[in-house]
Amino acid sequence: MAVSLICSETVSRVSSVLNRDVKQFGKKHMFDSNEETCWNSDQGATQWVLLEFPQEVRVSEVRVQFQGGFTGNTCRIEGCQKDEAFTKLADFYPEDKNSLQISFEIGLYQAVCSSVLSLTHTHSFPIHGGALVRRVKIVFENSTDFFGRVIVYTLDVLGDKV
Repeated sequence: MAVSLICSETVSRVSSVLNRDVKQFGKKHMFDSNEETCWNSDQGATQWVLLEFPQEVRVSEVRVQFQGGFTGNTCRIEGCQKDEAFTKLADFYPEDKNSLQISFEIGLYQAVCSSVLSLTHTHSFPIHGGALVRRVKIVFENSTDFFGRVIVYTLDVLGDKV
């Protein structure tokens, strides 16, 4: 069973913060379980979130909740070991909506959950692979916002700790 890989020892970085106001719009708000707070990127063509885990992990699921109108259109998940170059794990195309969206590996889990997903109005997108990584980068290549801003209320990465 997949568990959240984000812990107090996970180091996170983001491409930008709106008006450099980290107190109001900083990266920590993606992980605080507060529906009232969010990470709000500044404008720009490509935005990203980088997570460095304290040990090797195998990513099987990514959960993200955007603010409608500020959703990543074309996205990808990349992974690597600590001092290596990133390689693409998956492309995904979230819907422009406010609800939690889940990605997971194609397989038995997806087949079992497909009926549940349609009932909860959750959009899914597959993650291929199963490589062991220490770092994960979620790249939002473009946004539904004209200026390229991305707003994320919730971000979680699930999988197995090695």
